[in-house]
Amino acid sequence: MRAPHPSLRGGVAVTALSGVLLLLLSLVPTGSARAAAAPRAAAATPVSANGQLKVCGTKLCNSRGNPVQLRGMSTHGTQWYPHCLTSGSLNALADDWKADVLRVSTYVQEDGYETDPQHFTDLANSLIRQATDRGLYVIVDWHMLTPGDPHANLSRARQFFTDIANRNKDRNNILYEIANEPSGVSWSRIKSYAEQIIPTIRALDPDAPVLVGTRAWSSFGVSEGGTEAEVVNNPVRASNIMYTFHFYASSHRDEYLATLSRAADRLPVFVTEFGTQNYAGEGADDFAMSQRYLDLMAAKKISWVNWNFSDDHRSGAVFKTGTCDRSGPWTGTAPLKPAGVWIRERIRTPDAFPAA
Repeated sequence: MRAPHPSLRGGVAVTALSGVLLLLLSLVPTGSARAAAAPRAAAATPVSANGQLKVCGTKLCNSRGNPVQLRGMSTHGTQWYPHCLTSGSLNALADDWKADVLRVSTYVQEDGYETDPQHFTDLANSLIRQATDRGLYVIVDWHMLTPGDPHANLSRARQFFTDIANRNKDRNNILYEIANEPSGVSWSRIKSYAEQIIPTIRALDPDAPVLVGTRAWSSFGVSEGGTEAEVVNNPVRASNIMYTFHFYASSHRDEYLATLSRAADRLPVFVTEFGTQNYAGEGADDFAMSQRYLDLMAAKKISWVNWNFSDDHRSGAVFKTGTCDRSGPWTGTAPLKPAGVWIRERIRTPDAFPAA
């Protein structure tokens, strides 16, 4: 999806006709010389290639109405791992990994947003700007985790999304994820929350897609005995929205895979978080099961984001522990854990891993 960046700029060439003519040519270049001097067109980035995204039917589409599949990475909690999000690491994500999207995870509790709203809003805005500068799409993730009822943070969510949308409403690369992993509550309660927060965003940023968390840790209810039917039969009353699904391949097996497949045939779905390990993002990698998910998502053009772009000690963090403290290196496979090597390859060269 990303073209290589040009390494050279055009130069002016002149012919030595005479001393006077050479001087005149150097002072007043011809049209062809001026054309040669112009820099080459900037390399295509995901955003320059696709523009403002929108939901069309069950797909995420670009500005021309063509379905697209975004692939990228999620940050870990920005309260814990901001030092993993440097100019160098973000350059690597865009240019070495060739990612399309960065998910910026602002935890609400767990020493996050509620402790210093202004700081975490500023940090999110800084990461949005840096990702935008690199031509990436950005998922603004309101990472509510505990408590699992999104209404518990309704007033905070209104403030956060008002502040973020005010700052970024003129960008064409933003997606808003309004509730990370609701749990322990009914779908109707999650839907009620969504129908209050979406108008807050739409009043400021009417064009950006909104991503709605589903019941039972964004599993369409499967982790608490439900199915996607509760959303199919009672969708959020809003347009240009998608529903999120999360999975961890070592823990979430065929029932979850089948749920994702069925849901994607009826609803617009975005996998905003997944891992190759167990549901805690740790333990052994199950790359075979993970590839089954990736094959399905490629076939149905379901966009995805992997957890996570940090050097946390767990196996799901892509960098080896200590990489962020040392400020890299960031490129290539040397600084990566096995899960990092695997996911980088599938972001860089997805066509090299065809469905079995």
